[in-house]
Amino acid sequence: MSSAKLTPLLQPLVEDLGYEFVGIDYQSNPKNPVVVLYIDRPEGIAIEDCERVSREVAALLDVEDPISGRYNLEVSSPGLDRPLFNAEQFARFAGEKAAITLFAPLDGRRKFKGEILGAEGDAVTLEQDGAEVVLEMGNIAKARLVPDYEAILAASRDKNN
Repeated sequence: MSSAKLTPLLQPLVEDLGYEFVGIDYQSNPKNPVVVLYIDRPEGIAIEDCERVSREVAALLDVEDPISGRYNLEVSSPGLDRPLFNAEQFARFAGEKAAITLFAPLDGRRKFKGEILGAEGDAVTLEQDGAEVVLEMGNIAKARLVPDYEAILAASRDKNN
């Protein structure tokens, strides 16, 4: 099983429930695989939203049975260190900092961290150490935003004063 096979099954359901389908992280483990489903909406996600989506998704997975054997389902908001799953999400967060791990090394490196400059087609452009790096979407194993916690704390302090 893979995230790519679960996405066409779960994305329409999540969107019909009124949420943004952010993506799926399928963590294969022979004893207990985990399906982590990320959802969002403009006003944020509460625990009740996760419970609602979890009930509906679990019912659909029970009927369709795409995963053989036992597994755990987790429904979560993307959080501050939001995972990025596709080019549209990279484009949406242009200007933000991201940490990216590749399946296969590029110029001897698998890990990159820098500002997202944009995304076109199947490629993401990142600025790292003053140089532009173009990464193919198909080679991205994992990508997450890197929050600027100092700026977040400063904004919180300003708001409370």
